[in-house]
Amino acid sequence: MRRRGRVGKPFPCVDCDRSFCTSYQLTRHQLNHSGAKPHKCRADGCVEAFVTHSSMKNHMVKTHQNQGKPCKCDRRGCGKDFNKKYQLKAHMCEHTKLLPFHCTVTDCTREFPSRGKLEHHKKVHEGYPCEEDGCPFQGKTWSEYQTHKKEHRVKLPCDKCQKKFSNNRFLHLHVLHVHLGVKKELACPHKCGKSFTRQFNLESHVLSQHDGVRAFSCASPGCGKSFAMKKPPSKNNQPSCKAAPVKAAPTSAECLTLAAKLGRTKLADS
Repeated sequence: MRRRGRVGKPFPCVDCDRSFCTSYQLTRHQLNHSGAKPHKCRADGCVEAFVTHSSMKNHMVKTHQNQGKPCKCDRRGCGKDFNKKYQLKAHMCEHTKLLPFHCTVTDCTREFPSRGKLEHHKKVHEGYPCEEDGCPFQGKTWSEYQTHKKEHRVKLPCDKCQKKFSNNRFLHLHVLHVHLGVKKELACPHKCGKSFTRQFNLESHVLSQHDGVRAFSCASPGCGKSFAMKKPPSKNNQPSCKAAPVKAAPTSAECLTLAAKLGRTKLADS
């Protein structure tokens, strides 16, 4: 009997193939594509910046607040310190050149400073067997195993056109919009009278017409066109402009817009 598949992630990113469970996670992920890092380190003299507030706080704690770590190396001239004893123990191997954890597989002479690294190495010999009943596949790497897992995902066919979808929500939306002709209307939040059938088009309209953000410029010499968002490829892979738009350096307006959007989005949004 096969295992139950993962719950669908209904918020896809238009710039890559990742999807997310909530709009908050999608918005936070989009900051990575924009290059925006609105959260600056608050320590004097530190120029580090981060995508999320939590990343900035982690940096503050690890870099600026934990000045006195409890586990110090007693080797003369070293002076390194660590939060955990096992970290210090692994570090001491750099001085002694003796690695305490040895691979026990025949003909393998690899040695490691910590048990965790040894356990990770063992996967090179053991591989990653498929967990599906009756499947003999065994991946040599984690990435190879993850790619194979996609072959076991059961897709749901549409009974009208036989297109297949990864979850019920996408199938329902397909039937609703394609076969029943129901078009969703997304009104502009600025109440300018415009409405759209796609979230991408709505966000592009808001950024370009109301926020004045056009962070993507055409790479074709002499074109001069700019875009609020990077348009996803169409079915025939023909973009609206002759040259595919390439991303320019993020503007301060774009950084502020995405940061404000992330702040307005609740964790529970889905």
